[in-house]
Amino acid sequence: MAKTRTKYVCQNCGRQSPRMMGRCPACGEFNTMVEAIEEGGRADGLRRSALGVPRAQPQRLADVAADCDARLPVPVAEFNRVLGGGIVPGSLILIGGEPGIGKSTLILQVCALLARDLGPVLYVSGEESARQIKMRADRLGIAADDLYLLTETNLSHIFDHVLSLNPAVLVIDSIQTTYTDESESSPGSVTQVRECASRLQALAKSSAVSVFMVGHVTKEGSIAGPRVLEHIVDTVLYLEGDPFQAFRLLRSVKNRFGATNEVGVFEMQQRGLVEVPNPSEAFLAERVVNAPGSAIAITMEGTRPLLVELQALTSPTAFGNPRRTPNGVDFNRMLLISAVLSKRVGLRLAEQDIFVNVIGGLKVSEPASDLAMAAAMASSYHDRPLPADLAFVGEVGLSGELRAVGQLPARLSEAAKLGFKRALIPKLRRKLEDMPLGIQIIQARSLAEALAVAVPRE
Repeated sequence: MAKTRTKYVCQNCGRQSPRMMGRCPACGEFNTMVEAIEEGGRADGLRRSALGVPRAQPQRLADVAADCDARLPVPVAEFNRVLGGGIVPGSLILIGGEPGIGKSTLILQVCALLARDLGPVLYVSGEESARQIKMRADRLGIAADDLYLLTETNLSHIFDHVLSLNPAVLVIDSIQTTYTDESESSPGSVTQVRECASRLQALAKSSAVSVFMVGHVTKEGSIAGPRVLEHIVDTVLYLEGDPFQAFRLLRSVKNRFGATNEVGVFEMQQRGLVEVPNPSEAFLAERVVNAPGSAIAITMEGTRPLLVELQALTSPTAFGNPRRTPNGVDFNRMLLISAVLSKRVGLRLAEQDIFVNVIGGLKVSEPASDLAMAAAMASSYHDRPLPADLAFVGEVGLSGELRAVGQLPARLSEAAKLGFKRALIPKLRRKLEDMPLGIQIIQARSLAEALAVAVPRE
């Protein structure tokens, strides 16, 4: 008889403990430890019996076939970019995002295109009925003969339909609503999520069916059970964006078959999420030139250069403690830049409230945007606009020096494509031969020297 063991699992981070705790020692959350019953020796056998997967046999390295299956191309260029060039057969892909951000809409659009090109695609929904999905498809103008809908949450029943239909792609929306009978935990718990994801992984690797899992996020913005799911899946994608903005960013956080931190840009329209082929141009479309406090930063999202507008506003404070309000930039990075401007450049920002905003609902965390943030603050402080044809790229150190950043030719090429005539960059230690033509490069060693060029004193 199998031995039964009781353990306690944190529903937020997946930490396991042999005893009950009021606060999880890993994530610090209160009242998240839930009792789970585990029967040793049964899970492996049940998983194989449910899937019919034979035991793997050892192979010599020389006998392993080197040719791999070709990627399945996705007819959406931005989605293809994030995946690294297409879907790898037998891969397990997790898509997370805040409620209402557009996860189900995006995956339904992708499934319809894949069904048209690849064959049967099975869309399993545990939250919506088939009629609700049909209403969304009609609203988006989606029609695909080989797209099959299934409203089911029992994993064993889902596997039965997969074996009978043999789809090229399987979608589980969402993994938190799926459960297996062999676990006594409630659906959505870490135990159920881990067990269901493990079985879906075994299905994907044994049958070459590509599996998409839609995951909910916690109040902190991370996928529920992140340590459990992110270690099991091959690719983790986050769909993020400002709910009050039309742009959505599909970001690759983990990818075993491609580059991480790749970003695909979409715009929410009446017919669904529409890809944006030139996001830099879209983000700068409503830019007001010759406005004080506006600077253009050249950032990198994966292998793609993006030009974004950073706006800063400084105003005399009416209280003893001046306010520092960032939106789209890191708060600590903003404090660092303001301190360097006060200490090394001589701006009296201790008497000013400072507000920094990234246009378009984007979040910029790259240090290469430091120079643009500093230039925007200085421009607002002096109430003088920056040159409209000048872009900024560079990291600011604590002593006020400018530090070089990577992939500079790609950044400058993107700026030149959008019509910028000049770029202010850190002083280069060596001459680069592959700099783009058509843009004047201005080099500066320190932040004070760069601001003397961008915001000259009258």
